[in-house]
Amino acid sequence: MSERGERDEVARSAGRNEPIRVLIVDDHALIRRSLELALAAEDDIEVVGEASDGQEAAELAERLLPDVILMDVRMPRRDGIQAARGIKESMPSARIIMLTASDEEEDLFEAFKAGATGYLLKDVQIDEVPDAVRGVHGGQSFINPAMATKLITEFASISRKEAERPPQLPVPRLTDREMEVLRLVAKGMNNREIAKDLFISENTVKNHVRNILEKLQLHSRMEAVVYAVRERLLEIT
Repeated sequence: MSERGERDEVARSAGRNEPIRVLIVDDHALIRRSLELALAAEDDIEVVGEASDGQEAAELAERLLPDVILMDVRMPRRDGIQAARGIKESMPSARIIMLTASDEEEDLFEAFKAGATGYLLKDVQIDEVPDAVRGVHGGQSFINPAMATKLITEFASISRKEAERPPQLPVPRLTDREMEVLRLVAKGMNNREIAKDLFISENTVKNHVRNILEKLQLHSRMEAVVYAVRERLLEIT
């Protein structure tokens, strides 16, 4: 981990009870203002800065070390996906939510490849944004339901294309319960929704997700779903 990354981790450990630090990035001042007002009303969230393009976002992120970055995709100078890629390289622990008007599948896939952990369309209710910030800060992936459907469709396509490819390594065995959790993660459900669906606690869901990632030697929920589809652990149609 880089020196800056180490400082970032130390800062997080020391400030667990501190508000979630958020950087807002959008080239429209009105949208930035709306997001700021929505987040400022939350006691556990603090807006630490604003940027109007991806280049400025990368520079501010280096200086302000935000916990969560709300970022548009289409912006001048440097778009949000390019900015996300650069920010994750220098600040691996930063959580990035793409908040955009773009419902293009390519933007969605490139955003997650660049390290984003959330993807929301701008038609989302403004009062849902604080929960999204808390969710990704807590380690969840957060996806607009309409985009989750497109993501699952793409996973199914990947599975069909690679149907003839035998697994390169023995597939780690997941328990029946872990498979249930993984299927619900693939549908874009968060921990609370999974817990309600399976009649178990959120902490139990978190433990299952952690075990799944450890067994598959992956780092995020999204990587787990992609891996599972490629190895035909899931049947998504």
